[in-house]
Amino acid sequence: MMKWSWKEFLIAMGIRALRTFAQAFAGALTVGALWTEIQWIPALSAAGVAAVYSICMSLVTGLPEVPEAKQKPPAEADENTEENDANG
Repeated sequence: MMKWSWKEFLIAMGIRALRTFAQAFAGALTVGALWTEIQWIPALSAAGVAAVYSICMSLVTGLPEVPEAKQKPPAEADENTEENDANG
């Protein structure tokens, strides 16, 4: 039986949010023609919003990087294990 781990989930969620931030920021940078013409505040703002959205989605839908059994509270994981043991 796998144990549920907030630490592993939070690390995976942070990595995903950081990657999302970097992708959104890179997208905003490539739109500007010259470094002096880049609108830095809107680019950082859009990347920050994308990272917050990524965190919210991770909390609601879970993460594929973390096995499903590790995303459930311990009581739910134990119940599912007991059901599988009884059925199989």
